[in-house]
Order: sequence, then C-alpha cells, then structure tokens
Amino acid sequence: MYLKSYKDLTVWQKSIGLVKKVYELTSGFPKDETYGLSNQMRRAAVSIPSNIAEGYLRKNRKEFLQFLRISYGSSAELETQLIIGEELYPNIKSQAANALLEEIQKMLNVLINKLENKPPVH
Repeated sequence: MYLKSYKDLTVWQKSIGLVKKVYELTSGFPKDETYGLSNQMRRAAVSIPSNIAEGYLRKNRKEFLQFLRISYGSSAELETQLIIGEELYPNIKSQAANALLEEIQKMLNVLINKLENKPPVH
C-alpha cells in the first residue's frame, strides 16, 4: 500500500489524538504547573507526531527510522511524565492517555522493526 502522506499513517493520526488528550489532561493541572510539568508533557506529546511527520518527509528510510526512534523516545518521556503527574495530582485521571500512549508505542515499535528489517532497494 502506498501512502501519499504521513497523515495516512495510523500511528500519526493516533498521536494527534494523544496530543489532544494530553492538552485536555494538563488543563486540569494547578495553575502553578503552567510552565512546569504541564508544559513538559505537552511538548513531549507534540514531539511524537511531529517527528513522525518530519522523518517521513525526509524520503530516506535511515532518516525516517532515526525520527521514529526520537518519537519513541518522546513517548517514553511522556510516559514518565504521566506517572509523575499521577503521583503529584491523584485527582488527575490519565488512564485514557496512558492507554493511547501504550498503543502508539507498540505501533512505533512495529514500524521501526519493519523498517530495520526491510532489505535495501537496488
């Protein structure tokens, strides 16, 4: 199947949904978190689809893989920040964001593995 755009990638689409969830979630954080954990979580979430898009547009498998790995790293950063948020603010419910993040991490892992194991084009 040929993809016309990174927007056709399900992992990118789900990552956009995750950004929305994280923004929604962090809007419930205390106001003194505006430039702290809340901002860090939003930046990590935005980094996931942004790196997928940038890597895809490089039109080079090696570079795409590098950006997918960066995206995967941002997902681990966000995962850690969600845990911290739950510890600091028990009233904040992040189960939906965590579930979507886990799904995205699995998808990124599969995509990375497929691209790593694909034979080079001659």
